[in-house]
Amino acid sequence: MKFRSVILGASALAVLSVGSAKADGELFFYNWSNYFPPELMEKFEKETGIKVTLDVYDSNETLLAKLQAGASGYDVAVASDYMVDVMIKEGLATEIDAKDFANFKNVAKPHDTMKYDPDRKYSVTYLWGTTGFTYDASATDAKMERSWKEFFEPREEFRGKIGALNDEVEMFNAASYYAGVEKCTEDPAEAQKVLDVLLKQKPYIAVYSSEGTIDRMSAREVTMHMQWNGAAHRTKESIPDAVFVYPKEGLTYWADHFVVPTGAPNMENAKIFLNWMMEPENAAEASNYAGYMNSIKGSGEFMDPSMNSDPAVNMPEEYADLLIPGQNCSVKARDLRNRVWTKLKS
Repeated sequence: MKFRSVILGASALAVLSVGSAKADGELFFYNWSNYFPPELMEKFEKETGIKVTLDVYDSNETLLAKLQAGASGYDVAVASDYMVDVMIKEGLATEIDAKDFANFKNVAKPHDTMKYDPDRKYSVTYLWGTTGFTYDASATDAKMERSWKEFFEPREEFRGKIGALNDEVEMFNAASYYAGVEKCTEDPAEAQKVLDVLLKQKPYIAVYSSEGTIDRMSAREVTMHMQWNGAAHRTKESIPDAVFVYPKEGLTYWADHFVVPTGAPNMENAKIFLNWMMEPENAAEASNYAGYMNSIKGSGEFMDPSMNSDPAVNMPEEYADLLIPGQNCSVKARDLRNRVWTKLKS
């Protein structure tokens, strides 16, 4: 498979090395919703002269489907670990050689490499976190167990008051941890166990949605929600009694990365943006807004102190062994997972 390699022009090289030069033109950015500070976008536009247009999606699978359908108008997209692997293998990512960028020196280990892109030829680190669930402790008198059981086999008081992510990967993974099944299983009998867990939970679900989880909790439309830890951190701003759970059965650890899709119309501007995002102050602003940690050395001095004091973000050491890395499953396993999800949602 051939991948298109792009050489920077002189103007882009100047920006990468100096950081103060002005560019022009546009940048088309494809990202998760509510995952990048508007103020930071304005700062980038002011400092570089590049106009940013943002389009949003609600899952890695939505991103993939759009790119597979031939969308070629995006300069930068945000993809999770396993999706970076898919994009590279399907020729949907452009080689950028991120280690040659002036600010790559700011990337902390082990984020200077990644499983699916060890030499960082196609990706640049963005934010990383975990996927668990959050509940409003003020809404229940029950002592909650640190287990996925509270989410998948909830107490009667939570009927119709639970929010789940509309994400087949996250939901299948979590249910597989609880069921004791390998999340990339190719065995239909094991997949059935996962489906049984999800179907048993379904009557308690108010909504399957990956968007608005913070607002939904804050408005008390639900009292428990599957959430990424950054969303849990932001939920705590309006609900001080919100508790992010690290289930004893394990939870997914993930990282998101910037990737330049094949056919990007503004390649040089994309590289300027990626280099700019590896500056400590800019990375910190993204973390402070989204509630997730970044991988840039020196960003700590610009971070909101509340990030360090919240266990949802600054995970207690005793939970480190619970983290399960993301994994790009086989085609057979993905098809099986998709059939489970389709049956659940039908």
